Amino acid sequence: MALQGDNLVVSEQKLERILSMKGGKGETSYANNSEAQAKHARSMLHLLESTLDRVQLQPPEIPFAVADLGCSCGGNTIYIIEVIIKHISKRYEAKGYDTPEFSAFFSDLPSNDFNSLFQLLPPLAINRTSMEECLVADGNRSYFSAGVPGSFYRRLFPARSIDVFYSAFSLHWISQVPEIVLDERSTVYNKARVFIHGAGENTVNAYKKQFQADLAGFLRSRSQEMKKGGSMFLVCLGRTSVDPSDQGGAGLLFGTHFQDAWNDLVQEGLVESEKRDNFNIPVYAPSLQDFKEVVEADGSFAINKLEVFRGGSPLVVNQPDDEAEVGRAFANSCRSVCGVLVDAHIGDQLSEELFKRLETRATAHAKELLEQLQFFHIVASLSFA
Repeated sequence: MALQGDNLVVSEQKLERILSMKGGKGETSYANNSEAQAKHARSMLHLLESTLDRVQLQPPEIPFAVADLGCSCGGNTIYIIEVIIKHISKRYEAKGYDTPEFSAFFSDLPSNDFNSLFQLLPPLAINRTSMEECLVADGNRSYFSAGVPGSFYRRLFPARSIDVFYSAFSLHWISQVPEIVLDERSTVYNKARVFIHGAGENTVNAYKKQFQADLAGFLRSRSQEMKKGGSMFLVCLGRTSVDPSDQGGAGLLFGTHFQDAWNDLVQEGLVESEKRDNFNIPVYAPSLQDFKEVVEADGSFAINKLEVFRGGSPLVVNQPDDEAEVGRAFANSCRSVCGVLVDAHIGDQLSEELFKRLETRATAHAKELLEQLQFFHIVASLSFA
């Protein structure tokens, strides 16, 4: 049964307990609605490989550790881990070295569907002659694996234990909605909205401060956990506008039609306006400058690459002229990433009604969505300063 309660997403502790991409293998699951993320990640592989080329190779008897922070529960994380390990293996081989043993850590909040993720892992290859895990067989796993539940805004690993950190499409999720945003007595109160797209300056600034405080905590933690000579590759939703109230692709996904769908429920008397106002999506799409300020203020990491990358549309459809397919894809995409929060706030039945209305609205604006819905990403390659 879904958790319910006002101000559910205010508390960082409560948000950590429930926030996750939608698990399982259903139509609205993240696993079945993350093809766009896969395409965006593949389009950035050259940037990832450039980061991997900076990693200092240790003697092969020292295990090599990779961590995906915000791994979620689909096959994308497994694909990226394999790309990283294969690239590092080739670097060892090019130097005439034996390859080390590899460990891959899949990390996300405890509410993540780790079971579905682990079921996707290929079997570990075993050399029966030596009875040691080998690193060769195609179709098998050439690395040891483990799940690490917890918030990446705090410590997750022992000091100096990780060679490569990878995190994609996760850092725009802030640790909590700032309390003043949901306080009707505050001038920052985000009244009649469920996201900051188009909100007032003070409200948006509260989100920006939360994002930057969270990113600072992320960098502090990684500066203790990463090995000397290691590197970090980070991707998060970003924006090109200097105006933070224009959240770009995130604004079109979590504002506009999603906002209108909430308003439909309020106008129909299914949800009280106060209940809607107590729900806000904990996402902030930063500008390049927002991100850069935090990295430079922290001082632990040198910026090897920091740019805005055009990822493209989050909608993957077989027939772009089929308005119903576009509307369904939009609703499913939105539901796969924030549906768990909606379920927790208003319950499963009302959540179902909300996303039905979202699908109807998106269908009516299908052509506009295909033309305008574009995601831009902040891409950062960092190593120790």
